[in-house]
Amino acid sequence: MAGVVNRLKRAQGQLSGVLDMIEAGRDVESVLQQLKAVTRALDRAAYVALVTELTSTIPPEAGIATEDLERAERLFLTLR
Repeated sequence: MAGVVNRLKRAQGQLSGVLDMIEAGRDVESVLQQLKAVTRALDRAAYVALVTELTSTIPPEAGIATEDLERAERLFLTLR
């Protein structure tokens, strides 16, 4: 889940930046653009958490190659 934590910390930093923008009186278009980026970052963190959970439940005896799991993860993450 280290990947999820990293993504959440990044989103936290982005959100802090949005608060600074609002407090500085920045225009609403810029604020909304940054809020959208925060939302995407949170969505990606959720997807990574889900993929991590799903791939951890696949037993080694299933015989699925690590490369195949990584490819599936990349494809899944392109959905968002």
